[in-house]
Amino acid sequence: MRNYIYILILHLIVLLLAVSCGDGSDTPRADEPVEVFANGSYPFAVKDGDTYYYTMPDLRRGHISIYSATSPENLGKASPVTVWETDDNELQNIWSPELHKIDGKWYIYFEADNGNTDNHHIYLLENESENPLTRHWTLRGPVIVNEEWNYGIHPSVFTVNGRLYMTWSGWERRRTEAETQCIFIAEMENPWTLKSERVLISRPEYEWERQWINPDGSCSAYPIFVNENPQPYLSPDGSKVIINYSASGIWTVYSALGMLSAPATADLLDPASWTKSSEPVFLAGPDSQYGGASNISLIPSPDGRETLMLYQVKQYSGSANTGNTVMLKKITWQNSIPNFGNY
Repeated sequence: MRNYIYILILHLIVLLLAVSCGDGSDTPRADEPVEVFANGSYPFAVKDGDTYYYTMPDLRRGHISIYSATSPENLGKASPVTVWETDDNELQNIWSPELHKIDGKWYIYFEADNGNTDNHHIYLLENESENPLTRHWTLRGPVIVNEEWNYGIHPSVFTVNGRLYMTWSGWERRRTEAETQCIFIAEMENPWTLKSERVLISRPEYEWERQWINPDGSCSAYPIFVNENPQPYLSPDGSKVIINYSASGIWTVYSALGMLSAPATADLLDPASWTKSSEPVFLAGPDSQYGGASNISLIPSPDGRETLMLYQVKQYSGSANTGNTVMLKKITWQNSIPNFGNY
């Protein structure tokens, strides 16, 4: 009997240790990022039921693919499923697809052009299937964001108080000697039609938003000042709308994550409703081997209790950039504002 009690106590100790130490999975703890894609960029993920779906630019020209997994840290182990491809290269330079479920239908927002990136348009695919991995996608055509020249990149959508909005990056006016990319917002009549005029809510104004030359002198062919890749979401309590965005040239070591916020009850089409952080909100820790963190996507943890962030960073060997890496980490919230910690 005494031996039985000892064995029982031993089992209880082992069980308590297992609970306290976690389940041994790769799900990240706070400030302990996990690598998801060794070579990836512009990450976007969404959770539907028990499944996570992930999109990023496809290295194959003219293709859009989706990854799926039941845990976010395993997305990089999944095999991509090609769900759509262009006919005869009608659309080129397809960038940053995003998968969204709106009123029971699946949509993929992306941008493309006719071979000249100055002519980038926002496009939309629609799928009425329950499973977005099917190839039942219909091209809805361009989403017209400006009748004059219709330039736009990095579209994303969100719903607040029953109203659908789209955010994207674009030019105030067509470039001449320099290019300035700004963040716009508009209300939508439906997923493919704007209801309101576009409204500019952020332009590159701080020094950390206007970097286009690397320390070694490498740079774009002309000055490009960047606010792009807006990623909108609601705080967990629903009180604030947050838009994170990439600032400065993505080709530089200075690319950084900026943030806009507004009360969810405010007029989101009024630029005065938005507060802009005067400093980057996501910076490298003292021992980080990465730089230039930007392009984020927030998803719930499998149990829905925590917020996980997928994000893109540059990986370095010495001073040489060896490519982009997509990481996953947990974040926390304070006063309905995300705290990203360090990367």
